[in-house]
Amino acid sequence: MTHADDNATALAAAELKTLLEPTPLPMLDTSKRISAADPLHTELMEFLVDEAEMLDNLQFKAWGATLAEDLEYNAPLRRTRTTRQQDQTVVRTVQHLHEDFGSMQLRIMRVADTTSAWGEDPPSRTRRFISNIRAYRTEQANEYLVRSYELVTRSRFDFDDFDLIPCERYDILRRDGVSFKLARREILLDQVVVGTPNLGIFL
Repeated sequence: MTHADDNATALAAAELKTLLEPTPLPMLDTSKRISAADPLHTELMEFLVDEAEMLDNLQFKAWGATLAEDLEYNAPLRRTRTTRQQDQTVVRTVQHLHEDFGSMQLRIMRVADTTSAWGEDPPSRTRRFISNIRAYRTEQANEYLVRSYELVTRSRFDFDDFDLIPCERYDILRRDGVSFKLARREILLDQVVVGTPNLGIFL
């Protein structure tokens, strides 16, 4: 292989990494944390709680209306590393979910309007528990970085057991009139091997 071939291969690899890796989240500035006593924090919390209720009640089209048109929705791979290597536990070039507004609307349409979503027909019974909500102002006056913990319980068919899906989420919520739009979500699953048959549900 020539030097030119090596350069072309390296360039192609860099372009692929750029394509697969999501846009970096805004830098978290703890000095811009929004107090839990601030009415804005309550608004942001209510958005997440209402979102969970919509998804648990299979109101997918209503949820789809809360998504921004420039949405990025990602769940990167987790891997186990030593205590000294904890900054290497998230692999953002490999994703369980790598969605944008168009692909998310197609997923919603498939579940809500077709008979081909066999993995979710009959649908899973889910409960989404949202906690540990911390919100921060960003450089954009109308956008907020919101961190939360989520625990999803998922029961399927007539099985007597259920799945647990714990994760941490990093959201960008953008002010849209009296409410918000979800512009960005990064889901950090706690499990390296996801303990549910598929991710046909929305996290």
